[in-house]
Amino acid sequence: MQLARSGGLILAALLASGTALAQDTPQPEETTAIAERESVSADDFMIATAHPLATQAGYDVLAAGGTAADAAVAAQTMLGLVEPQSSGLGGGAFLLYWDAASGELTTYDAREKAPLAADGDYWLDQNGEPLEFMTAVVGGRSAGVPGTPMLLEVLHGDHGSMEWAELLQPAIDTAENGFSVSQRMADSVAGADGLDTFVETSEYFLPGGEPIAEGSTLANPAYAETLRLFAEQGSEPFYTGEIAEDIVAALNTNINPGILTMEDFAAYEVVKRDPVCMDYRGYEVCGMGPPSSGAYTVGQILGLLEPFDLASMEDGVEFRHLFAEASRLAFADRGMYLGDSDFVDIPTGYLDDAYLEERSALIDPEASMGRATAGTPPGWDEALLAPDIERPRAGTSHFVIIDGEGNAISATTTIESGFGSRVMTRGFLLNNELTDFSFAPEADGMPVANRVEPGKRPRSSMAPTIVFENDELVLLTGSPGGAAIIPYTALSLVSILDWGMDPQEAIDLPHVTNLNGATNVEEGEGAEELAAGLEALGHEVNITNLNSGLHVISITDDGLVGAADKRREGTAMGE
Repeated sequence: MQLARSGGLILAALLASGTALAQDTPQPEETTAIAERESVSADDFMIATAHPLATQAGYDVLAAGGTAADAAVAAQTMLGLVEPQSSGLGGGAFLLYWDAASGELTTYDAREKAPLAADGDYWLDQNGEPLEFMTAVVGGRSAGVPGTPMLLEVLHGDHGSMEWAELLQPAIDTAENGFSVSQRMADSVAGADGLDTFVETSEYFLPGGEPIAEGSTLANPAYAETLRLFAEQGSEPFYTGEIAEDIVAALNTNINPGILTMEDFAAYEVVKRDPVCMDYRGYEVCGMGPPSSGAYTVGQILGLLEPFDLASMEDGVEFRHLFAEASRLAFADRGMYLGDSDFVDIPTGYLDDAYLEERSALIDPEASMGRATAGTPPGWDEALLAPDIERPRAGTSHFVIIDGEGNAISATTTIESGFGSRVMTRGFLLNNELTDFSFAPEADGMPVANRVEPGKRPRSSMAPTIVFENDELVLLTGSPGGAAIIPYTALSLVSILDWGMDPQEAIDLPHVTNLNGATNVEEGEGAEELAAGLEALGHEVNITNLNSGLHVISITDDGLVGAADKRREGTAMGE
């Protein structure tokens, strides 16, 4: 198995004391319905996505003998239609692909990119102050060059076996004939701000001035036409052709106009990067490196927890305290060091055992440390950096796939905030990914690693994860949820790897998150008791809605076991 650990990346950093590392904001998409589920078992192949129609599209491809890559194309193009608030052709993704025959794990970076004309002042107003978040979101300026169309084409070229056009046909047919609007989509539209700002967006989501209703039939002929062109010409029209021209025109709005050009689109490329992997209790846990902070931060949480005997603990105050404290420390380093590794260097020792052991010793089982400060991982060169500030985000999706040959995908895909920039063209929404950058390029005279720079990819929290034991594939996991993706994913790993939980049982566990501020406890049964226990240890606690969208496949001696998060509308299917 050819896996790359976290070496080979160098970053410098120093803590700027007194600067907040993370806002105490929970995942902003609300859980609007709970659907109790059980894990699904299969022998040959399995897929779990965020919407039943996308799961069905991928299942049909797998049943016809297609690869995981083929199924991903069918599922993602369907998700862009039936879950448009979360991902689509106007956004980007991170995808892990396990090739069972070659024993290679490849990570695909399809993150959006900033304009070549952008600089550190991009998110500052005329007075040199950072814009308010929602002021920045709505309009063309928040959009980066999308990566998803090129990702699907590159992935299919590398690992697909079925005809390209055949894989797009299910989404084309559904867009033409219409689909039933789900409860979650209807509630998302009703609760979204800014959908009435632009004509095409308003006409689609707010027909007659009213939000689309649950159970209504929604067709999208413009999206069908876009997919036909995609089927005929691949991704070229999105980067050098007519679709790119339409995107640039659409982003040049009279509200917060963008500065992307055709040159920006022509310069875009999907990058294949080495995975970031770490050992955790005999497992090899692998994920996406920068510009995603997912693998490094999930990896730190696991490494910080490894000295504790979690297997002997029940899920209660003791464990949740340790988990929150580990998350504080990991988010402190994340805010300081992590950004696009094509622009900033990452400390070579970010996941070193000795460094994590040193940081883990800061965790007091009897009391919260409060706000954590960043450490100094091996490999820094003493350049000065200031920490970034976390902002609220939503609008992401996740899927996992394993095909009949054992090839596997874990992918997190997004247009950033729910409904992205609110700008729509050719039947799909455009992202607001550039709001993932730090709005302030520096603090206390020191640069922020995640500042805007020309052609840079903003830092992400997306954490698609694949786990191996003795070089054998054992687990696929990941979630949407803004920065809370990281603790959501880490909890799924602990609950399955340490506690041996069934995937659905693991997903159903209530969430506790800490982004290096207050500790957020998921509302529901037992929340008050858990909150009281954490408060007694010194935590500032919020009881709130924590809306994950985990999808998990466990590969066991008895076959495949998959599950979809009860907090959203996804499903798992296999055979």
